[in-house]
Amino acid sequence: MPLLPPMRLESVPTTQDVIHELAEGGAPTGTAVVARSQTGGRGSRGRQWSAPVGGLWLSVLCRPEGEAAIAVLSLRVGLAVAAVLEQGRPGLQVRLKWPNDLLLADRKLGGVLCEARWQGGAPAWVAVGVGINVANRLPLELGTAAIALGEVVPEIVPGAIEAGVLAAVRAAGSAGGGLTRVELSEYSARDWLLGRALRMPLAGTAAGLAPDGSLLVRGPDGRIDPVRSGSVELDDSAARPGSVAPPT
Repeated sequence: MPLLPPMRLESVPTTQDVIHELAEGGAPTGTAVVARSQTGGRGSRGRQWSAPVGGLWLSVLCRPEGEAAIAVLSLRVGLAVAAVLEQGRPGLQVRLKWPNDLLLADRKLGGVLCEARWQGGAPAWVAVGVGINVANRLPLELGTAAIALGEVVPEIVPGAIEAGVLAAVRAAGSAGGGLTRVELSEYSARDWLLGRALRMPLAGTAAGLAPDGSLLVRGPDGRIDPVRSGSVELDDSAARPGSVAPPT
């Protein structure tokens, strides 16, 4: 069955809530909602996300097969979206910061938010939200921590990347299992944290990802421990010269 065009809304608190409502009503996998602005956009761990007109704000209804696929979904979506943003834009390099940030020039370009709902002990669906700063004004309080795509791609508008991003999210949401060798290699090439000294979630050095999406941290004793969740905080005393830590 061909997918319906995305539902378009002028303004909404968050497209995530709309997807959950549609899923409860039996909407098919791949259903998408795009809003010109959000008044209550949210990021990971309940943080607020500024989502004014000019950015790309969307959510997609996904039903990945199995808990392993759900656990790595934000990473898989990030990989797919980063590749889309670079297409046809030589020199553009989008990096990824575990667990769900897209970075450009060491600044936060966008993020991915996956919210799963369960029924009878089994996963029923996942609302996958993607927010990307495109031509929107950035809050002054973020200073140089954030960036919009328009700063490096003049005159770009959300519509120029919407179709590609939607297709990427839908494809990532239909994949099963944990991260493959190819995905791990692709992530490593974009891994903004790789080799950086961390204070949180564990003290040590970021050492890549595990197939289940865990962040690997090499401790002072050389042992590598996996971390499934938590806030990332760089160890400023050992940060790379010129590096800027965007909000997590």
